Amino acid sequence: MTAECEGVAEARFLAAADRQRLIDALMDAGHEVHGPVVRDGVIRYEPITTIEELPRGWRDEQQPGRYRLQRQDDERLFAWAAPAHSLKPHVFAPRETLFTARRDTEGRLTFETAEPEAPRIAILGARACDLAGLFLQDKHFLHGPHADAAYRARRRNLFLIAVHCTHPAATCFCAATGDGPVARYGYDLAIGEIDAGWLLTARSEAGVAMLARLPVQEADEEQRQAADAAFTAATRAQTRRLPEGDLPARLAALAESPAWAEVAERCLACGNCTAVCPSCFCHAHVEETDLDGGRSRRLRQWDSCFTAGHSLLHGRPVRADIASRYRQWLTHKLAGWHEQYDRSGCSGCGRCITWCPEGIDLLAEATAVLETAE
Repeated sequence: MTAECEGVAEARFLAAADRQRLIDALMDAGHEVHGPVVRDGVIRYEPITTIEELPRGWRDEQQPGRYRLQRQDDERLFAWAAPAHSLKPHVFAPRETLFTARRDTEGRLTFETAEPEAPRIAILGARACDLAGLFLQDKHFLHGPHADAAYRARRRNLFLIAVHCTHPAATCFCAATGDGPVARYGYDLAIGEIDAGWLLTARSEAGVAMLARLPVQEADEEQRQAADAAFTAATRAQTRRLPEGDLPARLAALAESPAWAEVAERCLACGNCTAVCPSCFCHAHVEETDLDGGRSRRLRQWDSCFTAGHSLLHGRPVRADIASRYRQWLTHKLAGWHEQYDRSGCSGCGRCITWCPEGIDLLAEATAVLETAE
């Protein structure tokens, strides 16, 4: 887990010809390296061993309900926005065994706690919005009185290399949430990509140690200016904005707005938005029993507040219709999280907009709800 330290944020330059050295150093240090690759028509994190596996020259087009990749004639490896999935699956497993119960031939039960798989993984290419989502996952799973052991084991073994965003998608709004496009916390190393190579900064002792393994030199003023100009352009390119004012109080006062029923006419309650969200952590516990009754497993798997069973209480759903489920999701994300975690649950990645089959835009829906007060 990233242990941040002070005084290590001076940028160092790694030439484009030496970028493979970072992957080699990570593997030599015992990490399995996961980086962005083009697979099944999207950019997603997969295990890699060479720099050539990264998405050189690829751009993404993201619109409400639309994702497309296009090739460009350049050498950039990170000139695209948020990948198809966040960092969440690396720490909060989509499906895992919590414990196993066994019955012996005399009917006695024994219980075995499952040991989580927690390989040492280095993520190359983490975006600022996803680091913000990971911060919220940490708040939920680690910082309470009962830390989650499986999450903690995987989180402890993550080495995070952030990449500052230079090409936001039309669905991005991390600048509006204050989480990007430049990563400011939560990483070990960070990359600012320019044509000539990478500007690297370290934010943890592990990052400093990794930087010492690389043939880096002090970044010059021209390189710094090129990186800063790209970050400024990425901020200005984002046009989506959160509604102004005291959003938690304003949304809480509009629980009966007719706008909830209107969006429910379009919402499929498919749960895509919660699956791709970097901060959502709803889950369910299920039992799987062998046919002979000799063994059963308690499993934890991802769930969504959009499913009918998620709000079951004494056999009946508290939120029986889609309107109430959408209201629960949006008001919790943009309002309730402030009380629980001292910030919004949204990091501006825009995935819920891109991957909604109906192209529903949570910012537009929040604005529509607020406008009914007028």
